[in-house]
Amino acid sequence: MGTDAYAYCAVLTRDQWAWEFLRRNPDYRADYRRFITLWHALEADYGAPPNRDFPRWKQDPRAYGPLPGDVDLAAPTGELCVVEDERVLLECWMGAKWGFYKFPLDPERGTPPGADELSWRPPLQPAPHVDEVCRLDISFDLSLPLPPQLEAAKFRLVGRAAELRRQGILAPKTVANQCARWIRMLRVLDGDMPPEGNLDDLREAQAMTQSGYLDILRLADVGANAK
Repeated sequence: MGTDAYAYCAVLTRDQWAWEFLRRNPDYRADYRRFITLWHALEADYGAPPNRDFPRWKQDPRAYGPLPGDVDLAAPTGELCVVEDERVLLECWMGAKWGFYKFPLDPERGTPPGADELSWRPPLQPAPHVDEVCRLDISFDLSLPLPPQLEAAKFRLVGRAAELRRQGILAPKTVANQCARWIRMLRVLDGDMPPEGNLDDLREAQAMTQSGYLDILRLADVGANAK
């Protein structure tokens, strides 16, 4: 395909980037095929929204999650579309499973979804993790005056932080500074770049399609052109 096929990625927002990885997840793609097949069957029987016969629609067991062959959500959280008996409507179940509120999107669509099409659920925050390279142990002698020791510790911390920033280690991840890297991952996933010599990118890209796309949603909500 070449780099021109990924030119649209240069202006993707954080939320659109998360979608780019999720739509390449083989499990999501399989879920969507099963979901949309059921949805079309329900539409054939009861009409399409907004003119569907919803009283009859919601009496059909096919209208509720989980998808056939899947397991129910252990503990769905957030806003869910439920009926009187607490069953979760199929489209809402699908969204809760994959982390969004809106109607499930076709992974084969050719254009990125707009803000009115895709609304992500707030992702759970991971447990805090401190990389060893970002750790600095400082000891104090409590038998000596603390103020000069604190000043010396501050000097060491400032110096170490500056050194790590020069190495690019402490630079916070943003859509802007990750854009080129994410494009490379998409190209490897899509077969536009050979896996030979790009195995690290391939492994990381595959992880991004599984749950890593949720990490993107934890970044600041800015576009690729933001500084």
